[in-house]
Amino acid sequence: MTMHSITTQFLRTHPHWTHEPERDALQRAFLFADFMQAFAFMTQMAIFAEKNNHHPEWFNVYNRVDITLTTHDANGVTEKDCAFARYAEQVFTQQFAGAPAN
Repeated sequence: MTMHSITTQFLRTHPHWTHEPERDALQRAFLFADFMQAFAFMTQMAIFAEKNNHHPEWFNVYNRVDITLTTHDANGVTEKDCAFARYAEQVFTQQFAGAPAN
């Protein structure tokens, strides 16, 4: 399966994200200093998701949050997924990047 141009464009400017071709999804793992930081990040992202009516698939263990983004109605990546990913990068970079990991 070939990537849509929206996915290709997004990945050019967001190297920490990868494309999952089987599901046509964006994926990224975020690492934090501890569980509290990971949960704070998830809380901020949950508010964004609810306001935009676009919810991620995610998985959390201690200081790690794995996110998978795809728009099920469209059977692949859409601008909604890219917007969520861009906001996640912004929140992570501004509030959590560089935090010492335990």
